[in-house]
Amino acid sequence: MPDPTFLHWPFFDDAHRALARDLDAWCQAEIAPLEGREDEDLDGTCREIVRRLGDGGWLRHAVPSPWGGLRERLDVRSLCLVRETLARHSGLADFVFALQGLGSGAISLFGSEEQRSAWLPRVASGQAIPAFALSESEAGSDVAAMQTSARRDGDGWVIDGEKTWISNAGLAHIYTVFCRLPEAGEKAFAAFVVEADNPGLTVPARIDVIAPHPLGTVAFRECRVPAEALVGEPGKGLKVALATLDVFRSTVGAAALGFARRALDESVAHTIRRSAFGQRLADFQMIQAKLADMALDVDASALLVYRAAWTRDAGAERVTREAAMAKLFSTEAAQRVIDEAVQLFGGRGVVSGAPVERLYREVRALRIYEGTSEIQRLVIAGQLLADTTGGKE
Repeated sequence: MPDPTFLHWPFFDDAHRALARDLDAWCQAEIAPLEGREDEDLDGTCREIVRRLGDGGWLRHAVPSPWGGLRERLDVRSLCLVRETLARHSGLADFVFALQGLGSGAISLFGSEEQRSAWLPRVASGQAIPAFALSESEAGSDVAAMQTSARRDGDGWVIDGEKTWISNAGLAHIYTVFCRLPEAGEKAFAAFVVEADNPGLTVPARIDVIAPHPLGTVAFRECRVPAEALVGEPGKGLKVALATLDVFRSTVGAAALGFARRALDESVAHTIRRSAFGQRLADFQMIQAKLADMALDVDASALLVYRAAWTRDAGAERVTREAAMAKLFSTEAAQRVIDEAVQLFGGRGVVSGAPVERLYREVRALRIYEGTSEIQRLVIAGQLLADTTGGKE
C-alpha cells in the first residue's frame, strides 16, 4: 500500500492499521480482476462486488455489532479507511460499500429493533442491498422542498411521489424513503423502509452518468406500507436524514482522498518513468512543484477527513462543521490533484480507460452528492456564526 505513514497518526489504533493493510491486500486479489467489467454488465458487477465484500467480512464495518457488525456503534474512522482504500482500487467498489452503509444508516441510527434485526445482518453479509431515497427533481440541495408525501391509512401509510438520482435504483432490496407529512404541518417529515417488491414502488428510469454507477428514478404510486415501516418518530424525518448524512459525509471526503492518492501515485511513477528533452519528467523543477502541491492536497485532505471521523468516534453527538470541512476540502482537492495528473500524463491521460482518465470521471460527482460544495460552505459558515453568536444569528 502506498505511503502508509498516515496510519501512525494519533487518530488510529492498531485495529485501524490492520484494517487498512488487510483490505489493501484483499483488494488486489478480489477487486482488481473486476476492473472494467461494469462497462459490460453494471448491475451484475455491483452484485458481485457486494457478494465479495460480504464474504470478505468488510461489510460488517457498515452496521453496528448487535446486528452483524464489528463495533457496538458505527466507527467512522473504519468507514473512512474502507472507502479510501476501496477508492484507490475501484470507484465502483467504493460506491457499493458506501451505499451498504448509507442505505442502511437510518436503520442503524434510528430503526426499531425489528427493522434492525430484519435487515442489518443481511446488509452486513451482502445478502441485501439498501438504498437512500432522499433527492427529488426539484429538491436536491433544498431537502425540505421534497414533495413525496405519506398519509395515514388505517394502521399503515400510503406513499406517493417520485425520487431521483437514487443510487442502487433497481438493485436495492429496500429503500429508506423520506416523505413529507402534509397532515402534520409544513415542516413535518418521516422516513420509511419500503421493500423493493412493494407493488406501489417502480423504477421507471435509469440514469446514465459519466462514471458508470446504478442510478435511477424511483416512483411511488399508492404505495402502502405498514406502521412498522416508519423509521424513528413521525415528523422527525429530516432529523433522521441529516443525522445519517452527518455520519457518512466524512466518508465522501475519504473516497475523494483515495482517488487523489491513486492519482498522485500514478503521477509519481509516470514522471520517473517518462523522459523528455533528455531527462526524466521528475527532474524538471516545474514538475516537482506540481507533485509537491498534489502531495500537500492529499495530506491536508487526510488530516481533515480523519479529524472529523475521530471527533465523531470520540463521542461528539454532531460533527456537522468538521464533516462539512472534510467533504468540501477533500473533494475539491481531489479534483485538483486528478486534473493535474491528467495534465502530467499528456495525451495518455485522456485515453479512455486509462487510470487517470477513469479517476477524472469518478471524482466529479463527489463535489455534488451528499451536499454540493456550495452547500458545505453555507453549513460551515452557519456553524461558525452560530458558535460565535450563541445561535442568535
